[in-house]
Amino acid sequence: MQEQENKFGFTSFAETWNGRLAMLGFVIGLATELLTGQGILQQIGLM
Repeated sequence: MQEQENKFGFTSFAETWNGRLAMLGFVIGLATELLTGQGILQQIGLM
């Protein structure tokens, strides 16, 4: 029987998905800035 890889904590699986979601969020944020002409801080009312 093979041991299953742990899916929680600092594992390769978790870090891979964390990186993918971070890249996706960055691209969406950048696209939103380009489409609206406002920065992210302006959009959420901090500036």
